[in-house]
Amino acid sequence: MAGLTAYLNDCGIVCALGASRAEVRARLFAAHSGVVPTGLYTPGCVLPLGLVDVALPSVEHHAIAARSRNNRMALAALAQIRPAVEHAIARYGADRVAVVIGTSTSGIAETEDAIARHVTDGGLPDAFHYGQQEMASPALMLAEELGIDGPALVHSSACSSSAKAMASAARLLRMGLCDAVLTGGVDTLCGFTVAGFSALASVSAQRCNPLGAGRDGINIGEGAALFLMTAERAAVALRGWGESSDGHHMSAPDPEGGGARLAIGQALARAGITAAQVDYVNLHGTATLQNDAMEARVVSDLFGGTVTASSTKPLTGHALGAAAAIEAALCWLAMQDDNAEGFLPPHLWDGVPDESLPPLRLALPGARLGRPLAWALSNSFAFGGSNAALLFGRGA
Repeated sequence: MAGLTAYLNDCGIVCALGASRAEVRARLFAAHSGVVPTGLYTPGCVLPLGLVDVALPSVEHHAIAARSRNNRMALAALAQIRPAVEHAIARYGADRVAVVIGTSTSGIAETEDAIARHVTDGGLPDAFHYGQQEMASPALMLAEELGIDGPALVHSSACSSSAKAMASAARLLRMGLCDAVLTGGVDTLCGFTVAGFSALASVSAQRCNPLGAGRDGINIGEGAALFLMTAERAAVALRGWGESSDGHHMSAPDPEGGGARLAIGQALARAGITAAQVDYVNLHGTATLQNDAMEARVVSDLFGGTVTASSTKPLTGHALGAAAAIEAALCWLAMQDDNAEGFLPPHLWDGVPDESLPPLRLALPGARLGRPLAWALSNSFAFGGSNAALLFGRGA
């Protein structure tokens, strides 16, 4: 099974760009940012956030412990691919299908509401259960929703969570432990994460400006992206992945990018291609001073100035544990047959480069290859030095 290819047969996505593949695709290639100013999570202070402002499916048919907005977001992404997933379950058997998800927030928002109620009312509301904030919740809920009996697990490693989930899904297939995996990531906004990143002075009061001289932090976002992954041939496959844990610092990346280089190198080696064959790099691109400086040096060293790159976080916000899956979905959309001209996910910024960084060839709005996008690399670098790189390839 070691040579098995992990194809991404279907994809569901909900994020600040939209609540369907068609809407997300249209707004992506139109360079229409979904980041909007709001005080919803910061009373008395307006910040730009990547909000999902649509009606989400109900989770009332699940136990209280599974009732969270995070799980509702996961169900919204599942709804787009549910027929394909159910077909896989019927074909392979419920015990041969797995669920591997990345998240970092789970039901923290419900805990925040419950604590607020406790302060005012002296007790926790009946609708609260501490299990709502358990990291395993989205995988367990999805498995129960679909009647899946195979492995169900969650990766929670901050911003690399869903990249690691997708790599784990591919390994399950290759080891022969299952025949299909529902994989991806989900994270939802809450006061805890906004306050936490604000305390680190990592949040921008403007739309984030990756690689710009005036960049000053991230815009937090939310969303979900789920894939059906099998060995059945499809337009896009996860051809390679790499993971490293350099442990350089609790919240700052290694300035030399040692762990990032290792993860990218592993992804290239696993796919059996060279850096020169990569058409496009989706940057982690948080628009913080240290992340962008590290990543620009690593990408420049490994790929030179020829590969086209962009950060899509000014479009979606940084969805933390779901970010890698959402960015994988944007790559997946760009690699479909209906993008024969190879339009690339655009890089939105103010156009003023940081002269201290090596220049990268950025995919400005409207950028295209003039041919189908064949190879796309997506980077994810998390707190604690948890690094991951996913390499997607088209066709056989």
